[in-house]
Amino acid sequence: MYTLYHGNIVHTPKLGDIEILTNQYVGVDANGTIEFVKSAPDLQSALEFVTSHNEVSDREITVIETSDRKASFLVPGFIDTHIHASQYPNIGIGSDLPLLDWLNNHTFELESRLNGSKKGMALAKEIYTKVVDRTLTNGTTCASYFTTVDNETTKLFADIVAEKGQRAFVGKVCMDCNDSYPTYKESMEENVSNMRDLVEHCRHLEQKGYDRTLICPIITPRFAPSCSRELMEELGELAKRYDLPIQTHVSENKAEIAWVRSLFPDCANYTSVYDKFGLLNEKTILAHGVHLEADEKTLIRAKNSSVAHCPSSNSFITSGEAPVKKYLYEDGLNVSLGTDLAGGVEQSILGVARSSVMVSHHLAMDSENDPKIGIAEALYMATVGGAKACNLSNIVGTIEPGKKFDAQLIDLDVKGTNVDVFDIHRPHGNESTAELEKKLLTLLYKWVFTGDDRNCVKVWCNGKSVVDKT
Repeated sequence: MYTLYHGNIVHTPKLGDIEILTNQYVGVDANGTIEFVKSAPDLQSALEFVTSHNEVSDREITVIETSDRKASFLVPGFIDTHIHASQYPNIGIGSDLPLLDWLNNHTFELESRLNGSKKGMALAKEIYTKVVDRTLTNGTTCASYFTTVDNETTKLFADIVAEKGQRAFVGKVCMDCNDSYPTYKESMEENVSNMRDLVEHCRHLEQKGYDRTLICPIITPRFAPSCSRELMEELGELAKRYDLPIQTHVSENKAEIAWVRSLFPDCANYTSVYDKFGLLNEKTILAHGVHLEADEKTLIRAKNSSVAHCPSSNSFITSGEAPVKKYLYEDGLNVSLGTDLAGGVEQSILGVARSSVMVSHHLAMDSENDPKIGIAEALYMATVGGAKACNLSNIVGTIEPGKKFDAQLIDLDVKGTNVDVFDIHRPHGNESTAELEKKLLTLLYKWVFTGDDRNCVKVWCNGKSVVDKT
């Protein structure tokens, strides 16, 4: 079935630039690929364009009209590049604790409950179903997830996220060192064996009727202090052998950094630990990076790795304020966004984007430079930056020909909305293109700073509807 969408589009193809496309028709083929994005004088002209370039008739084309919603626009689906699915029940808990104490007092205890026992599997199913539903309803079409050390519940998570139709990276947590909570870890051999098993499980998802192209296992050493040198070396080899992406944490907290320095005195810095064991490359997502040294930034850029900025979490656990404007414009790093549930309390990347702007404003209050970012940078990190981090920049991140239709429909007039739109803001259909673009930009700002999941009324992933609140 061919689908033709009509409406206004807002996206950020270039860092620092918001592109607004008014009165656009988007043609999406049966595989979910965008064939064209173009204006047309009317629907009939758009239909004729489709039929003249495809072997489909008018009756085989589904038309989805969004322009009848006056305060609405299409935006790319959000990409959450750092989220702990297993920690979802802990949202809001532990703001009084720094990172390492928070892990020992809350995280490990909860994650250890999600095991292969009957009770553990039931709890995992409940948590994982809710977190995927929650992210989708907030417009997240792609996410890079941490689960737990348990492989059976991780495979269950892969099944759940595949069934829901979200694009996802599934990361079984790998750790063989955990003196503070010794019952929560695996041996090096178990980590490696279970990771191989997860890879095979994801490769055979189509046998269960799922689209396995949406699901990718990801090598996930929790962070350097929880992994022996032998394990990290084996994980580096696994990533190379199976051509898998990698995700982990780096330079989140000053006490953590000092700990890493004591454990790896032979390494110049935290980031170089991962590089030493083959875990730093163009498919590596480094979560947080709050306190990166100059040499670390140089190394990250040289390896084309990405930093997942988690401003909500960094504020909640008092880890610090990452200078992302400098990372983006001066250091040349690719930066994406992460909710970091449950260190972060924002369940939506929209909230994280808002937080990223506000954190940069806080930095500006104590700086002679200008570390402030705006909505253009925040939405870029939430979409294009995330696509680059996940090595999907040729597939998602913008709404343009050749990419998959991963998108969300935002409506600021929806019933129950938290956003008040006044007549002076709302398009009426008789504006010039310049006037309409100005109004849509105003609506965009109001959405980012006052909107929430209620405004995300439809979500598509890979061209398929995964959320419909209408």
